[in-house]
Amino acid sequence: MTKLKIKTGDNVRVIAGDHKGSEGKVLRVFRDKNKAIVEGVNMVSKHVKPSATNPQGGIVKKEAAIHISNISLIDPKTKEVTKVGYKVEGDKKERVSKKSNQAL
Repeated sequence: MTKLKIKTGDNVRVIAGDHKGSEGKVLRVFRDKNKAIVEGVNMVSKHVKPSATNPQGGIVKKEAAIHISNISLIDPKTKEVTKVGYKVEGDKKERVSKKSNQAL
């Protein structure tokens, strides 16, 4: 397993690929695949068979996973993309923005 600098709930911007420039909140992170699902980005059509929970069936739009290397964290202060660093104070380790040096 690799250490990822993006967590669930972070606001990110897509920096490469078909959805470049799109922004959204990270809904889920798959550490083993180095992928994340971002709200409203990389939408795909999925054909769903009728079932008890969905008696109509049909085509459903949902988000597909996007590679971690193609997304970058948005700094809450400057609203620009930033890299993530770490700062250790005492026995606490926290993520900080490289641009504004502010805790994330």
